[in-house]
Amino acid sequence: MRQDGKVLSKAAYNVLAVDLQGRKDLLGIYIGDAESARFWLTVLTDLQNRAVKDLLICSIDNLSGFGDAIETVFPQADVQLCLVHQVRTSMRYVVSKDQKAVAADLKPIYQAASLAAVEQKLADFASQWGSKYSLVVESWQRNWLRLTRFFEYPAAIRKVVCTTNTVEGFHGTGRPAPNPLCD
Repeated sequence: MRQDGKVLSKAAYNVLAVDLQGRKDLLGIYIGDAESARFWLTVLTDLQNRAVKDLLICSIDNLSGFGDAIETVFPQADVQLCLVHQVRTSMRYVVSKDQKAVAADLKPIYQAASLAAVEQKLADFASQWGSKYSLVVESWQRNWLRLTRFFEYPAAIRKVVCTTNTVEGFHGTGRPAPNPLCD
């Protein structure tokens, strides 16, 4: 982007929606200097002003304040944190020699069939790794409500909303990406 004769780097943020029939729609492309909760609050307010009346569930990364911004503008919306981002965040706290084993033990958590099962899987993980990787367990516990919102929905919807891969795939190619965690 050029401004005052200089080339500036800006980021383009896409808002992608999937309707109840499974059709994807690009609601907007927003240009910003930096991603922040304030930026997203502006985007969400713009969407509301453009006649978006309701959001069922929003899949987001764990940007601080982003979920709160969604709930401010669309208080009935469910906010689901991306499981891929949560696993990546978890791996930052794990030494390399344990990463494969920890990742394998996290898998039953995000692939559980029900909320009751997932709660047991987190307890199992905590008993196995909690003393060594308490920050990983604490991160899952702190974000638990937003990591498990998708369990309120049928399996077909869960596949779409458990990660942000759909919109991230759209960023790269203009087409949705496959969802490796929830397939």
